[in-house]
Amino acid sequence: MLPTFSTAAKVRVAITCILFISSACFNIAALWTITHKHRKRSHIRILIINLALADLLITFIVMPLDAVWNVTLQWYAGDLACRILMFLKLVAMYSSAFVTVVISLDRQSAILNPLGIGDAKKKNKTMLSVAWVLSLLLATPQLFVFHTVSRSQPEYFIQCATVGSFQEHWQETMYNMFTFFCLFLIPLLIMVFCYSRILIEISRKMKKAFSSGEIHLRRSYNNIPRARLRTLKMSLVIVLTFIVCWTPYYLLGIWYWFSPEMLTREKVPTSLSHILFLFGLFNTCLDPIIYGLFTIHFRREIRRVCRCTTQGMDDTTSLGTGSFRVSTTAVPIKRAVGTTGGSGKFELEVTGLGLNSGKCDQCRRKVGESFM
Repeated sequence: MLPTFSTAAKVRVAITCILFISSACFNIAALWTITHKHRKRSHIRILIINLALADLLITFIVMPLDAVWNVTLQWYAGDLACRILMFLKLVAMYSSAFVTVVISLDRQSAILNPLGIGDAKKKNKTMLSVAWVLSLLLATPQLFVFHTVSRSQPEYFIQCATVGSFQEHWQETMYNMFTFFCLFLIPLLIMVFCYSRILIEISRKMKKAFSSGEIHLRRSYNNIPRARLRTLKMSLVIVLTFIVCWTPYYLLGIWYWFSPEMLTREKVPTSLSHILFLFGLFNTCLDPIIYGLFTIHFRREIRRVCRCTTQGMDDTTSLGTGSFRVSTTAVPIKRAVGTTGGSGKFELEVTGLGLNSGKCDQCRRKVGESFM
């Protein structure tokens, strides 16, 4: 039977468009923030930049391709576009998975074998290069497997598919399983291994601290810097969202590869595959949001405090040529507060001129934020 633009497909296209706009805005905003707000790029920010670029590949290749294809039903772009787009689609998905793996390896190295900033940057650049090269190489078979096929009965229909590329069904299953292993299972095992070692190391240091009685209430897990722990939490959440978002879709894919008749007998509704694929795409929106929750919200809070301060300057304090500092938390602005915590130390220094106008003509912000 020829495919139809069903209600489930219409909903899928609508949600894909929403995810496209959201992911594009969030990831571009994250890139702009990292590249313009931070003069000094730490190695973890370089990783986040690459993750955002990988998510943007999915956003601008996978999402539009999926939406348009569900609307047109057929493939009208020709054989060359069929091969290239299927290749780019897999490159985008590989790169997202492999960059997430690099983040896990970086956090493992930072906790277990801390390196200097220069060494860590060099190591991460090497791992990132390997990740992108592997993404290109592993996606290359798509150029030869996919091609356009057509049929004339009951009506003319052309599609971009793998029909005829494999002589036996088991060969196609082996190719799909190879893709599954490289795209999901191996990255998953590496991530689990890295964070298992990290948790074991943190537990070991905590036990050592308890046994020796060297418990510092203002320290984090005994000799592990707060900034490093905060970055560890951020990367752990990124990894967990990748696993949670994509695991159901790949499990359904395995089911289909080994028992395709289970899906064709209406035992599994078509809408389920739509939902699980969209849930996987949702991961591209979550990555920049997670980064923002751990970092960007502090700068947003600072801007809010700055605006509130400039509006009520005369009623709150007399500036003259002096300055005052407020923390990023909700505290009275008449007193100086230094806030230290899991998010590092963040200070806002405002120097006011021209008090008669009731406005702050010069607002100078100083944010002390570092990633280890």
